[in-house]
Amino acid sequence: MSSQLQPTIEALLFVANEALSIKQIARLTHANEIEVAAALQNIEADFADRGMVVREIAGGYRFASAPFARDVVEAYLLPPKTSLSTPALETLAIVAYSQPVTRSEIEAVRGVAAESVISTLLDRGLIAESGRKDVVGRPLLYKTTAEFLESFGLRSLEDLPPLELEPGAALELELPAPSAPA
Repeated sequence: MSSQLQPTIEALLFVANEALSIKQIARLTHANEIEVAAALQNIEADFADRGMVVREIAGGYRFASAPFARDVVEAYLLPPKTSLSTPALETLAIVAYSQPVTRSEIEAVRGVAAESVISTLLDRGLIAESGRKDVVGRPLLYKTTAEFLESFGLRSLEDLPPLELEPGAALELELPAPSAPA
């Protein structure tokens, strides 16, 4: 491993505005993926007790503020953030667990119109259009985004809590409160 690989990866993580996968980092640094993974482990260890840490999120790695500094960093960087309404959280949970899903499928689960809530989630970047369903009318399909994963602190959709439904029970999902990116 080149002696410059670790500081080069640190620089990439510092300037990246999104999580970078090992494959992306390897391509950018002209290193192999094993060397990149080892360098990332070293960086994680080196930064473990500092104000910044390396986080694995949304299928990649990025620098983030350390958990102990989160409140101070958020107070400095973020305006007061409006939280998602209950209907928005319900809709987001339906999309997360059923994706790709159409608006009419969301409305069938919720029992009410979802157009304005879907619009809000699209505007916030938590869901995105993912094509059209191959049925009459070809309705739009929706899926969650990397921003959704990051906002809820998930590495991937596999990190969602499992659904535990009893026959005939109503579907109720509890998602963790979204955290602001640090």
